Amino acid sequence: MVNTERLFLRNFSNSDAGDMLKNWISDEDVQSSYGEPVYTNTQSVLVLLEKWLSEYRFAIILKETNENIGHVSFCRYYEKENTAEIEYCIGKSFWNKGFATEAIKAFIKYTFENTSITKLEAFHRIENPASGRVLQKAGMKPVANVLRFSELEKAPDGDICYAIMK
Repeated sequence: MVNTERLFLRNFSNSDAGDMLKNWISDEDVQSSYGEPVYTNTQSVLVLLEKWLSEYRFAIILKETNENIGHVSFCRYYEKENTAEIEYCIGKSFWNKGFATEAIKAFIKYTFENTSITKLEAFHRIENPASGRVLQKAGMKPVANVLRFSELEKAPDGDICYAIMK
């Protein structure tokens, strides 16, 4: 578990399904901002959690209420390059309060201190500049491209890329 001033980052559990539905995974604005589908019932969230329980994903837990308010995770890992791409989301009612930045900073620190990964990458859609501000506040710097797009041999058209080195 990762501990910050206002948050815990921990592995997901099936008990997160209710908070996920209430706080973020059923919200189209939240899910579309990072390209994920909306989930509308507990059963579909539990199916997703079965997959997530075996992946490198952290639930973002608000200490004050012990609620799951989002997640931060690796969405891609490039073993040869020792690089991972991260993604995150926070429920809309928790936006503009610094929670996403706090979680990402902690995730970056944890990753660099506890894994052999030496570079983290992320990107956001151009129509979501708030995500770019979060990534920059977390210490990531704008870069021309990330491995996701390089492997496809394409430019990040409509996306802004970021990276941070260990």
